[in-house]
Amino acid sequence: MTSDVFADIGVIGGSGFYSFLDDVTEVPVDTPYGSPSDSLFLGELAGRRVAFLPRHGRGHSVPPHRINYRANLWALRSVGVRQVLGPCAVGGLREEHGPGTLVVPDQLVDRTKTRAQTFFDGEPRPDGAVPNVVHVSFADPYCPDGRRVALKAARGQGWEPVDGGTMVVVEGPRFSTRAESRWHAAAGWSVVGMTGHPEAVLARELGLCYTSFALVTDLDAGAETGDGVSHSEVLRVFGENVGRLRDVLFDAVAALPATTDRDCLCTRAHDGWDLGIELP
Repeated sequence: MTSDVFADIGVIGGSGFYSFLDDVTEVPVDTPYGSPSDSLFLGELAGRRVAFLPRHGRGHSVPPHRINYRANLWALRSVGVRQVLGPCAVGGLREEHGPGTLVVPDQLVDRTKTRAQTFFDGEPRPDGAVPNVVHVSFADPYCPDGRRVALKAARGQGWEPVDGGTMVVVEGPRFSTRAESRWHAAAGWSVVGMTGHPEAVLARELGLCYTSFALVTDLDAGAETGDGVSHSEVLRVFGENVGRLRDVLFDAVAALPATTDRDCLCTRAHDGWDLGIELP
């Protein structure tokens, strides 16, 4: 792997983030699971090599339920990435989590329906390799070290984050009904999104550290009166906050531990398992 196609930190998010990197290199990547959402955009930030991947593709052309999550995570690992930051827009399920709130969740609930969410299903891949059936620990879905860095980075920017909480991930692309939203809130969950799963579990299966930055863009349909959530409102609030979210992300990138210094639960995901396939 040459130095210009190497990165140790990955950011999965909007296409606008990578425009702030120095000397950006666009790198098309193919994987045993097909093509990722877009090319990887590699560059340097705060002395770190970073790979940005537009989650929905440039131009937001890939809906949440059709994102090739396996290809996205595999592509990042294939260029050297071992730590991933995953900013996303979410709906708030609590009145105190209004628009503009930054949540760094520590738990996740999966309510998706159709997404491939493992590399280790025992099914032959197109290249003929056959992964074993592997059951990774996922009790704590986010990297504890990454979460500490994210919280400190937000506070350093004067943006007090919500430390912890549960993100429930729905299939999309539609927003929740009022009944669904009230159900999610009654369960005690904090925010609802469409892309946080299976990103987190696939990262764990690849031994990657994964940290979510959840920007609340609206109070979800059942948590407020009126017409409910609209796509235009989500885009408006996200646009109003994308600058400071970018600043927090960039500070977090600078503060993440060196790859060789990682000693968190994510690095031990494969302990005792014969994967049956070789990871990049």
